[in-house]
Amino acid sequence: MKASPEPARHAPAAGTRVLEWLLIASAVLATLSSTLGLLTLHYVFKPLTMLLAVGLVLLRAQSRGTLARFDILLLLALLASLAGDVFLMLPGNYFLPGLASFLVAHLFYIALFRQNVPWFANRRALLGTLAAGAAMYAWVWGGLGDPVLKVAVAAYVTVIALMVGQAIGRASVQQNRAARAVALGACCFMLSDSLIAINRFVQPLPLVPLWVLSSYYLAQILMVRNAKSVAD
Repeated sequence: MKASPEPARHAPAAGTRVLEWLLIASAVLATLSSTLGLLTLHYVFKPLTMLLAVGLVLLRAQSRGTLARFDILLLLALLASLAGDVFLMLPGNYFLPGLASFLVAHLFYIALFRQNVPWFANRRALLGTLAAGAAMYAWVWGGLGDPVLKVAVAAYVTVIALMVGQAIGRASVQQNRAARAVALGACCFMLSDSLIAINRFVQPLPLVPLWVLSSYYLAQILMVRNAKSVAD
């Protein structure tokens, strides 16, 4: 009797579900370890979380039998985010390298969200994200001090506002649950970065690692889990 192919067909989906749960668990542990000051655990789980996200994208591509341009852009965004995570968690002042890494990540996300949709399809959303970015920049301006930092933060604020505007425009075109989840994730990313800026340049915030990392990981998980190409 010929063996049933069913287990082979279901294996990739089962593996994806397992990786998704591991990703969520690692994000929770990274957040809690930072909040509680358990630095050794934080140094493990913070990079591990993004490595699991990379693994999830690769497994999903393997289940389709191809690594498409969409997957490559998403992988590059995640790897740049991983670099930013490492820079920002290391002792010492690596804020600018971390900022540059996340700026590159947002550029890849913009290119990703441009696939099969127009540039900034929702102009009101774009104006809203740019206005929010400008307001945040004005708020933190007094604490920036260094002219190089002022230029770097201005560039970063502009790029993340464009990323969020593109994600919302994509959702307005595609009109599906997954695209809306990606747009929500992009907004959470901007929220996380705003909390970092306020805490660093304006005033310390209570339990800031909890709020920054929970919103950051929610952003990444929503975007990784729901960002799908037309071929998916």
